Amino acid sequence: MTPTSYIFTPILLASFLFFGWSCYRRFVLVTVGSAEDRFSNPGKRIGEMLLYAFGQKRVVSRPFGINHFVIFWSFLILLVANGEFMLHGVFAGISLTLLPERLYLVVMLLIDLASLLALAAVVVAAVRRIIFPPYPTARTIEAFFILGLIATLMLAYYGINGAKITTLDEGGRLLAQSWMPLSSFAATLIPQGAGTLIYGISWWLHAAALLVFMNFLPYSKHMHILTAIPNCFFRRLEKPNTQPREEFAHGKSYGADRIDQLTWKDLFDAYSCTECGRCQNACPASATGKPLNPRQVIHDLKTNLLANGPLLRKGGSPTLPLLGDSGEGSISEEAVWSCTTCGACMESCPVFIEQMPKLISLRRHLVEMESRFPEELLNLFENMEQRSNPWGIAPSERTKWSSTLPVKPFVAGETEYLLFVGCAGAFDSRNKQVTVALATVLDAAGVSWGILGKDENCCGDSLRRLGNEFAFDKMATENSRLFRERGVTKVITQCPHCFSTLKNDYRQYGLELEVVHHTVLINDLLTAGRLKLDHTVTDLGKIVFHDSCYLGRHNDVYDAPRQLLAQTTGHEPIELPRNRENSFCCGAGGGRMWLEEHTGTRINHNRVEEALFANPDTICVSCPYCLTMFEDGLKDKLSEQTRVRDLAEVVAEGLHRG
Repeated sequence: MTPTSYIFTPILLASFLFFGWSCYRRFVLVTVGSAEDRFSNPGKRIGEMLLYAFGQKRVVSRPFGINHFVIFWSFLILLVANGEFMLHGVFAGISLTLLPERLYLVVMLLIDLASLLALAAVVVAAVRRIIFPPYPTARTIEAFFILGLIATLMLAYYGINGAKITTLDEGGRLLAQSWMPLSSFAATLIPQGAGTLIYGISWWLHAAALLVFMNFLPYSKHMHILTAIPNCFFRRLEKPNTQPREEFAHGKSYGADRIDQLTWKDLFDAYSCTECGRCQNACPASATGKPLNPRQVIHDLKTNLLANGPLLRKGGSPTLPLLGDSGEGSISEEAVWSCTTCGACMESCPVFIEQMPKLISLRRHLVEMESRFPEELLNLFENMEQRSNPWGIAPSERTKWSSTLPVKPFVAGETEYLLFVGCAGAFDSRNKQVTVALATVLDAAGVSWGILGKDENCCGDSLRRLGNEFAFDKMATENSRLFRERGVTKVITQCPHCFSTLKNDYRQYGLELEVVHHTVLINDLLTAGRLKLDHTVTDLGKIVFHDSCYLGRHNDVYDAPRQLLAQTTGHEPIELPRNRENSFCCGAGGGRMWLEEHTGTRINHNRVEEALFANPDTICVSCPYCLTMFEDGLKDKLSEQTRVRDLAEVVAEGLHRG
């Protein structure tokens, strides 16, 4: 061993021991969370991990993501260099020079280039945080400290290798210029005779930066370097648009108001957050001045876990409340109720953190354990439980929309599809027009369909998203029983919320239905030639299309509505700046349809203003909630020249003239 080895070896050993101890202290706290299976189907999970963690698919989907991609892959390449650095520091005989010459030269070229790319990416990241921060609070000392450490590592690397090159003969220097061009350039900057001094300074500077960086990770947001890859492995393989079904029993607690009432994956998410701000920028509540910030929610979970986790592991009680206004580490109730469950936060997160389900767990506790919820919801819950619709209208009124149509009841064996009208389609005066249009289109195409009439109940979407799982459970159980008794296997819905709930949530009740949204079915009928239009609809003028969150992000239905509009009007609709998976919520999801917005600006105003910027004649939608929110927003904005149409209405216009 060399003199350097005698000094470096105990420092390295102590650093690894401290790093291991720090990681254990952090990761063991995850075990206070409840059980959840995230290990099934390992083959698919590995494939998803390779695509999203190593392939950085979601990261590079945004313009600045390529910079992180460069840093990530540069670091993977530099693992070889840093591994050799530590081993060589302990055992002088271990070196990359032991590799075959050609392989050694290729490795050194890759390391030389990767160091430059990493250094350039760090400079770009620092400039971005100074001039164009991803969110207002992104300029933190920690962020610049980490960037400084990475830059130090790269510069020290060039100092080490540049100093080595100064000791080579002319042939060695010529070879280095070809395979280590950047280190060779660094060598030209070293004064003659100063190579040994520069080497020693650079070597210890590299060692210090590397060990400080390693041991700082568990105590910073950059812990995601350790957790992001496994978090991609543990992602939900299906869309995270359903909550676990609760088993109701006397004395049992529901939802979460303590950190240990969340699952271990929820807690692991808290360690995986990169604080990139993508969820915050995508969130409609955050964008309109509400107290909800998805990034801050995950940060508060982490803070709460670090504060309460050690106490809970020892059998104690938490001291920092998870719910409330206690500052950092607590989530305010107003923030909890601000969520529209649009899923934009989850869609934008590069490491698959699931913010929305955590908020619904908090809602469940507030509703089911403490009966504490916004006052406006009291009537909603009572109406749902007593008359199975949000307005509390008598069930006998469910068929009034069909007074001018020869609508038949659903009969198993005779009727192919059940048309699940939904509460808005049956009771809301504006959406009744959509139901009539849809029925007209189905009849024109010769589709065999029927309704349940007054026996139809609400699907319970709003109840579940608002945290009233007990009422939802009763409703879903009753609906599942009714569907089985009536022999229903195929369902048409015009509401994406009904579509998603019947298709996804009801599977937890053993009900496997073939559910189709009306835009998909009508598009298929047109494509197959079963539905023929009398004429192309040309009187709608300039059309923009708005994506419903529960049809698009929650269920990946993007193309059918656009194809339907193109077939009906003869041209593609104009796309809003925020469209498809990046669409902006209308503000009505997650039960917010029944709640007023008392803080900030209205979400539907934000979306309506975006639509009006395109100066459209018609805004096309595919959801009753979106229809209502857009029409209300247009009235508030005094925009009388723009109208809102559901796609079924557009198609119905093409069936007859006049």
